[in-house]
Amino acid sequence: MNFWIYLVGIVVVIGGIAWGLAVAHVAANYILIICMILLGLGIMGAVTHMRQKDPPA
Repeated sequence: MNFWIYLVGIVVVIGGIAWGLAVAHVAANYILIICMILLGLGIMGAVTHMRQKDPPA
C-alpha cells in the first residue's frame, strides 16, 4: 500500500511542476519530456525505497 501512496505523491509533485512550467510558457513537448523523466525517476525511487531487504543467510 505504501508504494501507491508514494506514487500518488510523485504524481502530485509532477502535476505541480507541469503547471508551473505551463504558466512559465514552456513548450508543451518539453513539459511532457520533463514529466516522463520525473515519472521514471519517481517509479525507480519508489521501487528502490519499498524493496525488501534480503534476510541474512
